[in-house]
Amino acid sequence: AYASTMSIPAPVATGTFLYLILGAVLLGLIFASRLTGRLTKDNAEIANVVVIIGTISTWLFWLCAWMHQWHPLIKPIYEE
Repeated sequence: AYASTMSIPAPVATGTFLYLILGAVLLGLIFASRLTGRLTKDNAEIANVVVIIGTISTWLFWLCAWMHQWHPLIKPIYEE
């Protein structure tokens, strides 16, 4: 029972998987551009770093936004 309360929520696992797929697709596009000669080796290396850092950063931003909405620290007080 304790282990189930400490599991990763399904939306987090799904979102993480989607960001992994997105990063892999973008890296594949860079690889394909390198094979066709549209990117030089140096530009492909820079693009790889940009895609990896960008994917991790956007995933982390999404995760923080999701976590803030999952268990909000400030509860609204409704006055009637």
